[in-house]
Amino acid sequence: MYQRIRDLREDSDMTQRQMSEILHCNIRTYGNYECGNTNIPNDILVKLADFYHVSVDYLLGRTNNPQTQK
Repeated sequence: MYQRIRDLREDSDMTQRQMSEILHCNIRTYGNYECGNTNIPNDILVKLADFYHVSVDYLLGRTNNPQTQK
């Protein structure tokens, strides 16, 4: 999961600082999310999924299909 959120951020040409501002969290906290040092709260997972237009299941590694179900 942690590698996926990092890859999505890098593919979007965004910095950790930019993502921390979008998520309204401290940059250190966001960095810890990407490194796997801190569990990502459910509300942040939902915000990440919405921002990247992927499913939470994709972020969690439960599927390799990034598309959300409609």
